[in-house]
Order: sequence, then structure tokens, then C-alpha cells
Amino acid sequence: MHQRLTAIVLSLALFACSSIGPATVPHDRIDYASAIGESWKEQTLLNIVKLRYGDMPIFLEVAQVVAGYQLQSALTGNFTLGNFTSSLIDRLTATGGATAGSTYTDRPTVIYQPLTGVDFLKRLMTPIPPSSVLFMIQSGYSAELVLPIMLNSINGLTNASIRLKRPADPRFVRLVELMREGQIAGAIQIRIERSKEGAESSLVVFEPSKDPQLLTRGMEIKGILGLRPELRQFNVYFGGYSGKDNEIDMSTRSMLQIMLEFAATVQVPEADVAQGRATPGLAANTPAAITQNGPPLRIIVTDAQPQDAYVAAQYGGRWFSIADTDIQSKYTFAVIMLLFSIADTGVRGAAPVVTIPANQ
Repeated sequence: MHQRLTAIVLSLALFACSSIGPATVPHDRIDYASAIGESWKEQTLLNIVKLRYGDMPIFLEVAQVVAGYQLQSALTGNFTLGNFTSSLIDRLTATGGATAGSTYTDRPTVIYQPLTGVDFLKRLMTPIPPSSVLFMIQSGYSAELVLPIMLNSINGLTNASIRLKRPADPRFVRLVELMREGQIAGAIQIRIERSKEGAESSLVVFEPSKDPQLLTRGMEIKGILGLRPELRQFNVYFGGYSGKDNEIDMSTRSMLQIMLEFAATVQVPEADVAQGRATPGLAANTPAAITQNGPPLRIIVTDAQPQDAYVAAQYGGRWFSIADTDIQSKYTFAVIMLLFSIADTGVRGAAPVVTIPANQ
């Protein structure tokens, strides 16, 4: 009996001394990453919808997550050895007992940082650098996805604008097709060069090829852009078309412009537009030259919360969402979220930090 009680006490003591921290990492890391990712998607969708309703987009960043765990254990016991029967003086009786208890507390602290101030707004409205456009293409994103989203024009060829109800220049549409073909064939490469002064410059390089079809496409691209046919590499600059035949000039969009373009495609009730609550967007009689150019982003509206949505956000008593079965819209939305990181919009203002302890 004495040995058994000793073993129980030792087991409880070892349990009380064991660490719970390492065991929480595998599931907590995934759970927190998933929660932050989902909230980021919902915030992005909500801000696009708010722009359609003339509302100001607000961004709140999860600046820090502090996970606190506490395990408190208590152990009490007693053991008695003696002769409880006076008539049997040669017999000893042992009695004892042990009681153990523990309390587990999970008390994470989430710190939010509002993104506000002049610096943040400037970055939100500052056009994305042409180098980011080229890097997106070089990293494997389709030119048919990147160029219509990120460009206003290239060498004077205008992109379509749903917000401005402006169709794309047919030469721009053809250029996007040719760039995609050259991208797949590896005939177009991106290069970054650094001068002695430390300045970086972006170049588009047409790789030499013995394939006559690739050579023909390369010459067509140069012809559309008004480039000198015999040159193989061209510097890329930001701004309006200079008219020079040895450079490529990109007029890129800011993140605010990109959001405004997609806000015009959000499905809203006709009553909201008629009452002046929402701005007119993509009408049923919009020319196909405007609607068919560029990647789709179909944001639908319902009165009830959708059950099978890739992302959903509530605004004005209604639910706006992207269907989980709409792979094209999901892909476009993922690129928009990626562009927020590329555009470097994470400039924090001087607003106070909001700390909300989440107790369980």
C-alpha cells in the first residue's frame, strides 16, 4: 500500500512539472494563421464593397498576437500507519489518500494597429512601380491577369476601365495576348540592373530564338509598342508615353484605383443605386469591349449569409461574397491581396493601438 501511494504521488508531481508550451505550437500556429488570413480576406472584400457605396476604406492590421498559457496543479495527500485495535497489538493498519487537481488557462492577447495617416494614404494612392508589374509576370502570374489589373496604359495604349466606362485599345488587348504567349515560351525575360550610383532600372529582354513563330510574335510586340525592331532589350519607366522607340513607358494604377475598378463590378441592389446609396456600376447594357477585357471578379449580394462562400462580408444589412466554386474570381482576388503587400501600404499612423484580450 505504501509503495502504491508513493507511485501516485510521483506521477502527479511529474505531470505538474511538465511543459505545455511546445505542444501548443503545431495547432496554434495553423489556427492563428488561418484566422488572420480569413479576416484579411474579409477586410479586403469589405473595403471594395464600401467604395461602391461611397464609403471610406478602413484598414486594421493585426500587429501582434501574444498567446499566454497557464497550468496550475494542486496535490494533497495523507498517510497513516498505526494500531487501531488494542486487542491485536501485533497488527498494523495503513490508511491514506491523495487528491489532485489542475486548472488550464488560455489567455491570448491580440494587438490591432490602425493603418491611417498621410503616409498611408499616399502609399494607397501612389501608383505601383513598373518593376512590380514585371516581377509579377516573371514569377509566373499570367500576363493576361497582371497587365489588365495593374496598368492604365503602356506606350500610349490604354487599358479598359469599367469605372470610367472606357474600352481598351484593341492593340492593348492584342499586346496582352502576345505577352502571355511569350511568357509561356520563355521568349521574354525581365532583368534588373543596378548602376554605380545604386539606382535600379528594369529591362524587358527579348530572348533570341530560332523558332520563326516566336520571332514573329516578338516583332509584332515591338511593332505594337512602337519599338525599334533590331533592339533586344528595353528600359522600362513609369509615366506617360515619351514617344521614344528604345524604351517602354508604363502608367500603372495605385491600389486605390485597382479597388475602385473592381468596386464598379460589385453586384448591388438596383434600389440602392436608384436611392443614391451606391454609385452606378456595371450596367446590363455595358459594351462587351469593356466587360470582356481583363480578369473577372464576381462579387454577389444576398440578404442571408451564404453557406458556401470563399469569402463573405456584411455591409448595410446585406452579405457580399465570392462563391467558392468561382475559381477565376478567387484567383483574381488572391492577386489583389498580394498586390497590397507589393505596394507596401503597411504604413502605420499615430492612431492609438487597440488591445483586446480574448479570454477562454
